[in-house]
Amino acid sequence: MEFPSFDHLNVWRARANMRVWVLILLLLLLKSDVVCSSSDYLVGLGSYDITGPAADVNMMGYANTGQIASGIHFRLRARAFIVAESKGNRVVFVNLDACMASQIVKIKVIERLKERYGDLYTENNVAISGIHTHAGPGGYLQYVVYIVTSFGFVHQSFDVIVDGIEKCIIQAHENLRPGSIFVNKGELLDAGVNRSPSAYLNNPAAEREKYRYNVDKEMTLLKFVDDDWGPVGSFNWFPTHGTSMSRTNSLISGDNKGAGARFMEDWFEQKGSEKMDSLVFEDDRLPRRISNIIPRLHDNHHILLELATSFQSLPGRPVTKTSSSAKRVRGSHKQVDKPRFISAFCQSNCGDVSPNVLGAFCVDTGLPCDFNHSTCGGKNELCYSRGPGYPDEFESTRIIGERQFRKAVDLFNSADEEIEGEIDFRHAYINLSQLEVTISDSGASEVVKTCPAAMGFAFAAGTTDGPGAFDFTQGDDEGNPFWKLVRNLLKTPSKEQIECHRPKPILLDTGEMKKPYDWAPSILPIQILRIGQFFILSVPGEFTTMAGRRLRDAVREVLSSEEEFESEDIHVVIAGLTNTYSQYVTTYEEYQVQRYEGASTLYGPHTLSAYIQEFKKLAEALINGEPVEPGPQPPDLLAKQISLLPPVVVDGTPLGVNFGDVCADVPQKSTFKSGDMVMVSFWTACPRNDLMTEGTFALVEFLQEKDDWIPAYDDDDFCLRYKWSRPSKLSSRSKATLEWRIPLGVTPGVYRMRHFGAAKGLFGSIHHFTGSSSAFVVA
Repeated sequence: MEFPSFDHLNVWRARANMRVWVLILLLLLLKSDVVCSSSDYLVGLGSYDITGPAADVNMMGYANTGQIASGIHFRLRARAFIVAESKGNRVVFVNLDACMASQIVKIKVIERLKERYGDLYTENNVAISGIHTHAGPGGYLQYVVYIVTSFGFVHQSFDVIVDGIEKCIIQAHENLRPGSIFVNKGELLDAGVNRSPSAYLNNPAAEREKYRYNVDKEMTLLKFVDDDWGPVGSFNWFPTHGTSMSRTNSLISGDNKGAGARFMEDWFEQKGSEKMDSLVFEDDRLPRRISNIIPRLHDNHHILLELATSFQSLPGRPVTKTSSSAKRVRGSHKQVDKPRFISAFCQSNCGDVSPNVLGAFCVDTGLPCDFNHSTCGGKNELCYSRGPGYPDEFESTRIIGERQFRKAVDLFNSADEEIEGEIDFRHAYINLSQLEVTISDSGASEVVKTCPAAMGFAFAAGTTDGPGAFDFTQGDDEGNPFWKLVRNLLKTPSKEQIECHRPKPILLDTGEMKKPYDWAPSILPIQILRIGQFFILSVPGEFTTMAGRRLRDAVREVLSSEEEFESEDIHVVIAGLTNTYSQYVTTYEEYQVQRYEGASTLYGPHTLSAYIQEFKKLAEALINGEPVEPGPQPPDLLAKQISLLPPVVVDGTPLGVNFGDVCADVPQKSTFKSGDMVMVSFWTACPRNDLMTEGTFALVEFLQEKDDWIPAYDDDDFCLRYKWSRPSKLSSRSKATLEWRIPLGVTPGVYRMRHFGAAKGLFGSIHHFTGSSSAFVVA
């Protein structure tokens, strides 16, 4: 018998040790609470600034010519996720802090992506969706009716959105790493009410009885987890209008959904290093921006006040272009080699859903508005809805944003259903101005047609979120002889068009108005993105509650016919205002009532049936692995755009005053507390000279040590407002007022306000400047 050699013994020992360690590792995994995943996906997220021009530009949403941007409530962003199979398909979803997506924006984004990545990202697998804030700069859509109030096309609005979408997709692409996706959903009861309940009640009673509420109350959330870094972001879909900020607001704002995204990203920044299942809210407060840096002085107010008094306001001085970017709060705290957590609050079937949950009341009497027409004594302009913070629209925005944020955190923390399965997509263009639709009623089939776009009289009445003017009212199915005469000066609708849209009385025959170019779209995109058992229906408009329910149910029925799925295992969400914009989609029954949403359903009473028919075709092709016909291409009207917005000619200051000088400072030896408003004004220039993209116009700084100021809050924070004004439209002089509402839980200490800007010289040169206020104490 031969004995093993010394080398053989070493090999046996090594193998035995390996088996022991493998066994220990398996036992540990079985005992742990860690969710294990095969990580079949590559996941990447990105985010970029799309705030745009904060002065002189009409805001998109309310169609109010007097609503001109003059500052920033908080910044707008484009946020994207990419999910890819390691050797297969991929999809891209972009969420914009903008009123809606735009066809010309998507065309140009896809052109740029093609130059960079070839055919990796196309119109078929990229979806671009808007949150529907009514407080963003307009002028970036290509059809006349959507840019009339902005004096035509605004290249700055357009360029910053295209650039931001491209850059956030590039970020997401470069961040692609193995990861997992989890889905969760739950009810949020107090963030939306139906603003057209009389139209909803016209839906069949048997259908209404299937639902507990007259608006959808469910939020659906995706949680993205990197295999190494852990959670890296979340996207959620929930329907409520971006109209917490009113039609008279002039500050750029992401409204309630943009606020929710800010709150959640800051919450994760503050809590992200802790064990995820232990994250809780402290003292019912929103996240704080900075930590307790000089605690030894907090109990000695006299020393703090003396320290603050030693820092007087500094005169305006030139700075480099990158100064505002370098001072941004979030940029200064980024972890090396790890992307920031990204959270997007996406829009769904919000067509008849208002965030003004207290209801609609008459401003003259305080009584509820007329139920059927939303009028007060026959006048629609007296009927306004109220948010939960009434009469403070900023507070209403915060409350509705916070309610969505808290529900999102709850879903994020408890998400445990993992997304599994293939990635796929289908996309097609349809001509909705002349589409044949087969509808069935009591077993009998009938072929009907959609119509060229047209807007009804009730469109001009507006909604309780933002009433219109003159004598228009919601629910008008006859029209007014005087306004018909005015209409005919632009375009008289044909008898066929009038009959096709009945009972809608046509106010603007936009689908047949072609001068100087198309007034409304006729070719529209529809799209389905699939990520395992999760399906996104990209719709180019605002579906009402019941319209969205019918579309989801129809698509779910098709998908569940596949053996792979059970109906209850499928998650189907509607992403509203995606890829382009074509106003509203109501049910056939809601259309008969002709409230605002029905009057704004452009393609006639069978619009929803057309969408359901075409989306079912996409869903069938998706589950059968079949291609779809791409359909007719939409026009590229960029070269035809007319821009009437005057440029900035020159900026100026009073004699002996520098750009950036303080013109209204905080009082000397000031002390403030949480809830107080601190205001400082500076001599400034027009913010259109430099949009400060990924930078800031406003900054609150905290004294860390003897003379070391660190950024604490900037114009991307909900609590800090940047307001811009000039004494008259033709004046070259302007002022910037910074308003800081000191949040709860703020760190006590010494603070100061700082302003950044860019001035235009007489010969077109741009020079950047900054100035700072005197210091003050927050106790």
